[in-house]
Amino acid sequence: MSSKEQRKLSGGIKALLEFGPLLAFFIANWWGGIFTATIAIMITTPLALAATWYLTRKVAVMPFVTLGFVAVFGGLTLYLQDETFIKVKVTLINVMFGGILLIGWMINKPFLKHVFGEAMSLDAEGWRKLTLRWSGFFFAVAGINEIVWRLVSTDQWVMFKTFGVLPLTFIFALSQLPLMQKHALEEETD
Repeated sequence: MSSKEQRKLSGGIKALLEFGPLLAFFIANWWGGIFTATIAIMITTPLALAATWYLTRKVAVMPFVTLGFVAVFGGLTLYLQDETFIKVKVTLINVMFGGILLIGWMINKPFLKHVFGEAMSLDAEGWRKLTLRWSGFFFAVAGINEIVWRLVSTDQWVMFKTFGVLPLTFIFALSQLPLMQKHALEEETD
């Protein structure tokens, strides 16, 4: 296999590498509390990225951004012994992703196309609509996170982060299928 040839991961390995740090966060919180969970996610996130790179020789940009947020806000959480930072990380990362997508939408450069472009082909209107919807979704998750972490216990917030945000994301992604089908470009055949 040449160095430029990229390898594909099986579904199970890919899911483990993408959701493993979140699962480690949940288990560590249950076992030792939020500071132990913060250490767990700070260790498992770079390990998952390294394993992804080792196995595929490629890592998307978003996981690196997430790693930066985990390092900064996890570090602040541990150094200041204040769980607020790890909770606000979810808000800020979603505001950032929503903002980037909104700016791309406003300047007519659908950044979402760069993320999903290899996986699907949509017409320009489809990319614009999908970009605006995902931007709104990220802002909504940020707002929901702000409400949840302020109103519930830390353990309840961890449950929301682990078992609330992920299903919401899947449900939202599935709800976008009709839009993607409507604006899908037909693949050329030989």
